[in-house]
Amino acid sequence: MATQQQQPQQAQIQPCRYKTGKTLGAGSYSVVKECVHIETGRYYAAKVINKRLMAGREHMVRNEIAVLKKVSMGHRNILTLVDYFETMNNLYLVTDLALGGELFDRICRKGSYFESDAADLVRATLSAVAYLHDHGIVHRDLKPENLLFRTPEDNADLLIADFGLSRIMDEEQFHVLTTTCGTPGYMAPEIFKKSGHGKPVDIWAIGVITYFLLCGYTPFDRESNLEEMQAILVADYSFTPLEYWRGVSATARDFIRRCLTIEPTARMTAHDALSHAWIAASDTDAQGHEDLLPVVKKNFNARRTLHAAIDTIRAINQLRAGGGAAMMDGALSRDPGKGAPPNDAAGADGSPDRGQPTGRGAGGAGDGGGEPMQIDSRGNGHGQTEEMIREQERRIRETQAGLWAGRR
Repeated sequence: MATQQQQPQQAQIQPCRYKTGKTLGAGSYSVVKECVHIETGRYYAAKVINKRLMAGREHMVRNEIAVLKKVSMGHRNILTLVDYFETMNNLYLVTDLALGGELFDRICRKGSYFESDAADLVRATLSAVAYLHDHGIVHRDLKPENLLFRTPEDNADLLIADFGLSRIMDEEQFHVLTTTCGTPGYMAPEIFKKSGHGKPVDIWAIGVITYFLLCGYTPFDRESNLEEMQAILVADYSFTPLEYWRGVSATARDFIRRCLTIEPTARMTAHDALSHAWIAASDTDAQGHEDLLPVVKKNFNARRTLHAAIDTIRAINQLRAGGGAAMMDGALSRDPGKGAPPNDAAGADGSPDRGQPTGRGAGGAGDGGGEPMQIDSRGNGHGQTEEMIREQERRIRETQAGLWAGRR
């Protein structure tokens, strides 16, 4: 009998409780799949993380799990962690399945869009951020791509997702984080300065998001990350051209200014922001009454097309510099969306490599000569006039014609 008790018990193999389905998104070391719980039949999103690809970065996953465990099911606007388990080859984070799509896609599908709608979206985001900050968590990667809707219904909850860059902070400290991280256009000055940062970086990002929601482009948008960083460090932005901001209230602009304050200690807190007149208004007196959808959609689509062209021109110039143009073959792609990297989103908590903007693709452009094409800056953070957009489109068409003429 004693001999039997000394024998080690064999570990029981637990059957997988989920069946995975279609792929919703992919990152450099993970894939997000729709999954169904076999016993209950409920659908979720499973972030499947490859252990081999994550070797040496396991702490990122452990941190993400720790953050989600701390805040899951505590706030209606935060994506819930349902389950976590691992197999021999993979780690699995199972979360709510957000079927309502990304923030800006939802806006573009609307028939109308007013300043009060933008304020509602910012209010929901701020409520969740205040909850995170109250629990000692800084998100560090707030951007429209990380804001998802729970369902396709008009009254669906907006959810903050992707906690891969979040950190649990020591409440006794303010400057606790020094690692440069996030998506450049939404990063606060103190992140670039590496002087230490904390919760105020999330408020800065909300200021950028609010600006974007009201006009369709970001305040520090530039042709290169370096120029973008230089603009952020000195808060070089304005509410121009006037034609795009005429319908936006002074209260909304004041909200943005108080978020985009260079000194972190002078920036609003999440609770301050929730009390701001633009967010807390019980009526629309403090908000504009003009339909912003035509302007927002036009600017968003124009800038997405321009950015894709700039990226293509840059790639072709690099090929020429390296003598690689002769290796190019085939026809000009007519679908700029094809070949674009999948967005690690659609209902999962995401991963830190989700910096690729949606809609980026191969546009096929160059100048047809030996000199790199010079293209206008991306509006210097002041938007683009119709004349600027038409001129850039003309130059891109000429570039395409010159590049591909020799291939016929």
